[in-house]
Amino acid sequence: MEPVLSVQNISKNYSQVQALKNVSFDVPVGSVFGILGPNGSGKTTLLGIILDIIVPLGGHYSWFGGMDAVQARRQIGSLLETPNFYHYMSAFDNLGISASIKQHGIDDRIRVLEKTGLLQRKDSKFQTYSLGMKQRLAIAAALLGGPRVLVFDEPTNGLDPSGIAEMRELIRMLNSEGITIIMASHLLDEVEKVCTHVAILKKGELLLHGPVDNVLRSDDILEVKAADMDALQNVLRSMNGINSIQHVNDLLLLKCVAEMKASDINRYCMDKGIVLSHLVLKKKSLETRFMELTN
Repeated sequence: MEPVLSVQNISKNYSQVQALKNVSFDVPVGSVFGILGPNGSGKTTLLGIILDIIVPLGGHYSWFGGMDAVQARRQIGSLLETPNFYHYMSAFDNLGISASIKQHGIDDRIRVLEKTGLLQRKDSKFQTYSLGMKQRLAIAAALLGGPRVLVFDEPTNGLDPSGIAEMRELIRMLNSEGITIIMASHLLDEVEKVCTHVAILKKGELLLHGPVDNVLRSDDILEVKAADMDALQNVLRSMNGINSIQHVNDLLLLKCVAEMKASDINRYCMDKGIVLSHLVLKKKSLETRFMELTN
């Protein structure tokens, strides 16, 4: 299936600073695609480029298999900055202005307000809204006209825990309806909880990209010990599925293939006449994995 978005060798400089360097990836149809990286990694610049706000120095991108840019833009909703609405106007009237600017979606206001949980407050002035409600109204504006793709820059930025949870649930709901979502974030937890795919940037360079489970998967460590450590090490060297063995203090640290279980190690050693006195699985946190990638 043709990707929703294909990015090929995108580069961008700001004076002496290289914001992006030959970044390439595809965004699958129906995915929640996270662009993850520390602040200053080039995430916002990349979103600006794919939305035709910033001109790249090199490379190119295409939406929907090469659709005309004007036609494609009408099928993309975006939220890149802090919501900018008239404080003295109601949510309904503010959406009317957004629809007029987009030149479509004026009759779509009730639907998007209901979808974002704001229908009962449609006549309330924007200035009476909480930060979370303001963010949801901005998403309602992005939804006008029924876009196929939504592009968000740090959608939970500044929200309290309740607002973050509401935003995550809204993203999941919109994606379940078939909308592809592309979102930039510096928060690993946010990407882990809502994204299906991820691209990791560091100082403008693409480190890894692909399904979240593949990119952020880390090698678990098995700690093992027996009375005769030399015999144990010799036995484990003959076992398929163990990628490395490291002797640290009085333990052997094993890195194994993802399919291998601690019980497999125990059974194999017992069959070879080795009784383990210590067998512990040490799972590496996703945060540790992310720090390894970005440092």
